[in-house]
Amino acid sequence: MRAASKIWFVVSVALLAFLVGFAIRATRVPPNDFLKQAWMQARSTVEPPTFLKPRVHDRSGVRFKQPDAMQDGTTLLTSTWKGPEGWSPRIRLINRTGDVLHEWRVDETALFADSLAVGRKHYLHGSHLLPNGDVLFNVEHGGTARADACGDVKWRLPIGTHHSIDRAADGSFWISDITQSPRQTDRAVPGEAPGLKTAYLDRLTRVSADGQVLRTINVLEVLYANDLARYISKSFIGGQVEDSAARLPGTDPTHLNDVEPLSPSMADAYPLFEAGDLLVSLRNVHLVFVLDPETETVKWHASDPFIMQHDPDFIGDGWIGVFDNNRDLTTRGTMQGGSRVWAIQPHTDSTEVLFPTPKSDAFYTEAGGEMADAEQREFAFNRKPHGTNSGGCPGWPYGLGMDPSSS
Repeated sequence: MRAASKIWFVVSVALLAFLVGFAIRATRVPPNDFLKQAWMQARSTVEPPTFLKPRVHDRSGVRFKQPDAMQDGTTLLTSTWKGPEGWSPRIRLINRTGDVLHEWRVDETALFADSLAVGRKHYLHGSHLLPNGDVLFNVEHGGTARADACGDVKWRLPIGTHHSIDRAADGSFWISDITQSPRQTDRAVPGEAPGLKTAYLDRLTRVSADGQVLRTINVLEVLYANDLARYISKSFIGGQVEDSAARLPGTDPTHLNDVEPLSPSMADAYPLFEAGDLLVSLRNVHLVFVLDPETETVKWHASDPFIMQHDPDFIGDGWIGVFDNNRDLTTRGTMQGGSRVWAIQPHTDSTEVLFPTPKSDAFYTEAGGEMADAEQREFAFNRKPHGTNSGGCPGWPYGLGMDPSSS
């Protein structure tokens, strides 16, 4: 009898603890944020990030095939590295030989405990390095933060930012953004959104230099208003016909992965556009377009010849570069020959493949990917005296210079 009483006592305490925990989680009252942060930190330290893939080639480090042809300068990397304390997201600035010149370590669970979902993996996705050594970075669907060269956070913005950050001429930033939960599309798009019911809504979000939201543009609304919703149908209708029960296009119909403003210094080379127009990429509908952010009018768009593309850039002389994943049904791109970098000139309707060249190896990136034109994008990295950087942080004896045309 005594044993049965003990069992019932233990079961009752466990049930009570569960109910209390459930109530705390559901109502988000203290100590919800503390418990959530502790769980996410423990999980991210032990488990490897799900987005890391096995190496294709059995080699590592930097190899020089044509060192004289390499652009001088440095490269900013964001990823997750494993150290003695476990896995942790970091931002690294490396030189052309692969040496780490500076590193920012990011505690994403401490930064965005109030906006990160417990059940999802989160990682750094989108960054922008400023000439003074400050860096902006996105924690996928958790928010954007700005840190100085010493790693001290200047501000944080806990919204659903992801993928990309680009600086406008006035010092503000255009950032890829998304609602942090699915929304009813008929409440988000005036006149309803035929064919869609519930979806995460992609947004082009403009943020001030001090972290205030200045403007948001609903991507789905732009497509319907500019007669471009047909690309959603073209991308998903085949699967729906094959399986009428399939809930296509699902909750991610567009998948925004880049927004970039046209800088005043380059605008004259693009006769169809004006300074401040936005170059936008939507992966799931294989669509790239240029948008006037004031009128929300699409001035130009293209879907061919790329498949599930990323990172379009204004690369000068009227050309737009596009990282074309060219995704197919194979693991290494053997159906269609791998990924490509396209150049498109809207005012002449010209296209050409920039990479791979006839002399280069093929490559394949199934998902993700980014390119950078060295003439426009490369940061110069120069030593400064006295062991301080341009932000005054001891121990980083370097300063950042940047081509003024890369604003």
